[in-house]
Amino acid sequence: MERGRKQGSGAIAAVEDHRINDRIRVREVRLVAPDGQQLGIKPVPEALAIARDLDLDLVEVAPTANPPVCRIMDYGKFKFDEAQKAKESRRKSVNVGVKEMKYRPKIGPGDFDTKTRQVARFLTEGHKVKLTIMFRGREVFHPELGKKILDQVAERIGDGAKIEAEPRLDGRNMTMVLAPQKRSKAQETKADRSAAHEAPASQHKAPAEPAADEPTTGDE
Repeated sequence: MERGRKQGSGAIAAVEDHRINDRIRVREVRLVAPDGQQLGIKPVPEALAIARDLDLDLVEVAPTANPPVCRIMDYGKFKFDEAQKAKESRRKSVNVGVKEMKYRPKIGPGDFDTKTRQVARFLTEGHKVKLTIMFRGREVFHPELGKKILDQVAERIGDGAKIEAEPRLDGRNMTMVLAPQKRSKAQETKADRSAAHEAPASQHKAPAEPAADEPTTGDE
């Protein structure tokens, strides 16, 4: 009963990861039940019989042990679950790159705003950002101008980033590296609650004011 063979071509290839059922060539194994209970050392034919009685597979999970360790499990389901975990892990792992944004010490307000918004977007996407101040001519003798620009960028980004590498001179440039600032679960919960409280309040409308000079009834 090699149910791993019934899961499609991908699962058939995956069977090679572990020896299962009749592929197990040793004489005896240390047997582990589906719930993790140790069943002791058993001859392979007996271990296979126990697995088949449960309509499950006998899977060699520790081939180098003495004797090898085998566990009774649904091997097809096991491989499927492992593939799903690997897929989820790949999905969650962000392909973090290092973006670069270049500034000049005498950058204008418009260009500064545009570049800094781009920096904020990179950080939101999970990237680190290397900020580079490019000095020209005698500007290199005034590093405080570059430091001022870097400080302004960090201040504009605020809590959205942390300084991973402090400002430093690198030839005719000054660099600083920002990294995304991960919020704690408590901070995310607090932010969600604040948004939830603010939303209903914004939907409330002020009562209509009574119209002026409404006609009256009755005798004057």
